[in-house]
Amino acid sequence: MTENGMPIVGYVRVSSADQADDGYGLMAQQAAITNECDRRGWLLKATFSDVGSGKSLDRPALHEALKAVASGEAAGLAVSKLDRLSRSVADFAALLAWFVDAERTMVALDLGIDTSTPGGRLVANVFASVAEWEREVIALRTKEGLMAARAAGRPISRPALADNPQLVQKIQTMRDKGLTFQKIADALNAQSIPTLRGGSAWRPSSLQSAVGPPRKTKKRVNVELPNPIKV
Repeated sequence: MTENGMPIVGYVRVSSADQADDGYGLMAQQAAITNECDRRGWLLKATFSDVGSGKSLDRPALHEALKAVASGEAAGLAVSKLDRLSRSVADFAALLAWFVDAERTMVALDLGIDTSTPGGRLVANVFASVAEWEREVIALRTKEGLMAARAAGRPISRPALADNPQLVQKIQTMRDKGLTFQKIADALNAQSIPTLRGGSAWRPSSLQSAVGPPRKTKKRVNVELPNPIKV
């Protein structure tokens, strides 16, 4: 390794304290990173290690490694396997975008990802795209399966307004005329239209969930990545 080589920090992670105590997992990852740095002529400045899950980016050693890259102390970060860096497609995509925007290098030895080269960037983007495609296909198949089950009359969950499109249309028509959810509930009750779940009466909340504004879903809280200094 030469002192003129690209400065790199390594990152290693094990998922349990037993692996950390044993040392084999960390040592094997460290050896792979060191060997690659020697082969490529990179200068390995430091290696940061975490013990814990890779489902989140909220890991102290990873944060320190990214800070070293962001500050310019290192030009990139290397891991022996991508899942040591992240097991989440969303987190990987966020990290990839961060490294590209920061003009820094991310290296995952097992998949040949090296964002300092055109080929490595291609592999990274293909990997992220395929992972996103796979997630969308799974979601589509799930949706189609639920639709098929509904069409066949098979129960897939507790009864919902979505199972009765005529009733949904009736409620939506009244809503379009400017009626409040309370007025609509009163009208359905006056017409003796039974509730779907055996309740004693229609309530505004049950109507709003079907034709009102979509419910807000909790967004995943992403760990804030350090702001890189452009070099």
